[in-house]
Amino acid sequence: MFSKNKKTEKLDSESREQYDYARKRIAQKKGLMRHFIFFLAGSILFIVLDAILKRGHDLLIPGWYVWAIIIWAFFLIIHLFNVFITNKFMGKEWEDRQLEKLKALQEVRVAELKKQALQEVTIRENKIAKEQEALKEMTRDDANTLTQVKNNNPNQLPE
Repeated sequence: MFSKNKKTEKLDSESREQYDYARKRIAQKKGLMRHFIFFLAGSILFIVLDAILKRGHDLLIPGWYVWAIIIWAFFLIIHLFNVFITNKFMGKEWEDRQLEKLKALQEVRVAELKKQALQEVTIRENKIAKEQEALKEMTRDDANTLTQVKNNNPNQLPE
């Protein structure tokens, strides 16, 4: 009963994640299409301003509209590259793979640290046990020495 709920929750979260990813991709492509439409409209506007209305002839750069269109086309190509090329190589799957790699490395490091901590604790416990044993030996030796001194003391009265 409980496992069914967990499965459906997991499926729901996976389908929700896929849905969110699809929405993001659609938004990226929509933004690119909007950029392309503005590019076309802007290019036509630049050509009209220069050719028909003779605006921009007083500028220092001859053929200014050509340079403006080329620069804008360069930015459009960068946007196109980001949407279709970069996202393909560094998209959701790439992020998931990198996340899994980093989690695995972190788990290995945590296991190493736990092992090292366990070794240090074991070494400390052994050292403490040895010190306690040596302390017991010293007290036994001191007690034996004390009884020997009492037995060998000629000044002591017999009891």
